[in-house]
Amino acid sequence: MIAATLYRGDVVENTHAAHVAVVDANGRLVHSFGDPHRVTLPRSAAKPAQALAVIETGALERFGFTDEDLALMCGSHSSEPRHIERALAMLARSNASESDLRCGGHPPISEAVYKDWIRRDFTPTPACSNCSGKHAGMLAGARAMNAPPGDYHLPDHPFQTHVKRTVARAVDLTDDAVQWAIDGCNLPTPAFPLERLARLYMKIAAAPDGSPLARIHRAMTSHPELVAGEGRFCTLLMQAFGGTLVGKTGADASYAIGVRRERGPIGIAVKVEDGNTSVLNAVVVHVLDTLGIGTQRQRDALAAFRNPPTRNTMNVPTGRLDVSFELHNHQ
Repeated sequence: MIAATLYRGDVVENTHAAHVAVVDANGRLVHSFGDPHRVTLPRSAAKPAQALAVIETGALERFGFTDEDLALMCGSHSSEPRHIERALAMLARSNASESDLRCGGHPPISEAVYKDWIRRDFTPTPACSNCSGKHAGMLAGARAMNAPPGDYHLPDHPFQTHVKRTVARAVDLTDDAVQWAIDGCNLPTPAFPLERLARLYMKIAAAPDGSPLARIHRAMTSHPELVAGEGRFCTLLMQAFGGTLVGKTGADASYAIGVRRERGPIGIAVKVEDGNTSVLNAVVVHVLDTLGIGTQRQRDALAAFRNPPTRNTMNVPTGRLDVSFELHNHQ
């Protein structure tokens, strides 16, 4: 179903289909748009569940990982110096090195970092990958399990078998109900119905103090700059909501949010069919507006993402993105 329309002048240039699932504290679908059961590859939005598998091995205690390190494990960072330095420090603490990483370097998500790399003629190494925190955590997890670390990324490695079981349990599915593919960073990546992604984030928001999921919530909301980076949507979103909301993007336009509320936590998951990230961010803000999540001031901190204007190379406004769909109420 069409969730957003891009206009050039008054002419429709593009339309964007999207799906939304909102679940309550019981995992029951309460609001939706499009197909809330669409089998979706959450990509990096699944990182908290993968980080849960690392926690369960005891790796955080064994290697002295902090909440900041856990935030990086859950993050898709901007390859800023603080991100790269932390990833390398995590490797050192688990007696690993950058050469052990099975992810590759790539252009950074951050435009400012990219310009800096070009000026310095810098070639990104594996620690510069936006997923290097996840990889460093998984290497540590494999070592904590006393499993061979060399092939930690392969689907049949003992650690990845543990990850698959953990992810399935986190979304309340059987192991064989979760499909798996290979992500851009060379690790297995799950696929399951969109409403199960919403359920995962509801469980993160609902987690009792002292539990592994609560630790993930605390790490991500306390250090959103390590989950994403300067000026990024995830960072600004969690900063605006001050610990009551945890959010994470995934490649090709998936997003998940867990919200703590007095009347019970909820989970929100969004997928934009054509993979457009700008549309995704606008749809997420629209959903927050529609559901009245937080205060108007908190939501307005994301105003730049709500209906962003388009401009040409001379900075002349050429059009606008209109997001105006209604959620179906299942209550």
